[in-house]
Amino acid sequence: MVQFPEQFRWGTGTYSYQVEGAAHEDGRGESIWDRFCATPGTIVNNESGLVACDHYHRYAEDIALLKQLGVQMYHFSIAWPRIMPTGRGPVNQLGLDFYDRLVDALLEAGIEPFATLYHWDLPQALQDELGGWANRETAYAFAEYVDVVTKHFGSRIHNWLTLNEPAVTAFEGHEIGIHAPGARDVRLAWQTTHHFLLAHGLAVPIIRANGDEKTRVGITLNFTQLDPVSDTPEDVAATRFMDGKMHRWFLDPIFRGAYPADVVKHLGDYVPKTETGDAEIIARPLDFLGANYYTRSVIKHDPTAFSEYPSVDVEGVEHTEMDWEVYPRGIYNMLTRLHREYAVPRIYLVENGAAFADAVNPDDTVDDPRRIAYLREHLLQVHTAIAEGVPLAGYSVWALLDNFEWSEGYRMRFGIVYVDYPTQKRIMKASGHWYQKVIASNTVH
Repeated sequence: MVQFPEQFRWGTGTYSYQVEGAAHEDGRGESIWDRFCATPGTIVNNESGLVACDHYHRYAEDIALLKQLGVQMYHFSIAWPRIMPTGRGPVNQLGLDFYDRLVDALLEAGIEPFATLYHWDLPQALQDELGGWANRETAYAFAEYVDVVTKHFGSRIHNWLTLNEPAVTAFEGHEIGIHAPGARDVRLAWQTTHHFLLAHGLAVPIIRANGDEKTRVGITLNFTQLDPVSDTPEDVAATRFMDGKMHRWFLDPIFRGAYPADVVKHLGDYVPKTETGDAEIIARPLDFLGANYYTRSVIKHDPTAFSEYPSVDVEGVEHTEMDWEVYPRGIYNMLTRLHREYAVPRIYLVENGAAFADAVNPDDTVDDPRRIAYLREHLLQVHTAIAEGVPLAGYSVWALLDNFEWSEGYRMRFGIVYVDYPTQKRIMKASGHWYQKVIASNTVH
């Protein structure tokens, strides 16, 4: 048994497009994910977030589940198309009203809201008119949206995350095209990374100005353990580049004020266009970093590759339904590195979890021993990192509910609560009951 620090906070989360549904209700505008899902062949079974978990109408039931779990914090995202349906200009009061209901109910339940301002659902109007994140102007549109939202909620929401996983939406959305908006353009993808970081930097002082002395600002970045398939110089160099692309390209400008020189050199004339003063905007100090961790990738050099080196499957180790290797030590490596190399003042683990093929038993229970094992092993590594001085303030399981897993549709179940999509019935899985005990005792057995 390991005991977590007294002030350690436990949570879970969902994100707007993955759970809310109500895509055409109360003035919500179209998002790039609505458009992407409407394109045949982009999503498994041609599914979409049109209904999802119907959280828009069932949020009270979902907050009751959070209370049952005993969590102290809840991560969610605010949908830009609900607030400003065309991305800029008119504000949709009904959209604000929904998040008013959600935030007030969370606070009434004694649960701290952690709000992400952008989780991938860009208003389609900005994609059509500006080219979306390919255009620097979108970063300024984001700043206008952030101003509206944080003015409205600044006295009630004190923990803000600007963006979730900009690396994923830059490269999966613009380089390999498996996420919205479905672009396949290497140069464009790298340019969007700069616009995401610029948007983040522009948002930071706005959030602070619209908040109070309790306001804290961060960003959520995703991390993967990266190891070379062999110790040849080629495989080691390929791994170093992928670490640069996925991790240092975002960490370095935020915490060190400049893009990593080795990646800049590798990119050559694919380096994003920047303007004077951008580096200072991006490097504005943060109160915390949100970190997501799921898996490991083993990297192999490919002489034909430029911006993406392949990963190879490791035989004889456990994989989740996403075909992601279960590698708990990676979460320790990530946390200790962030502390050692970047001196991050405070860290929250925003997402950690696993998709497995869950099924409902005849007695209306869901047994998921592999998820429990996954969470336990990762939490033991987390505890070790804390014991070594990493300033980790809290941990959130991904996810509260089974939900829309982007291009994988609904077949990937990450929740600690099972969702029967035809009926929208929620069933707490065994992992949910296990997590409830972890929270209540502040220990992991």
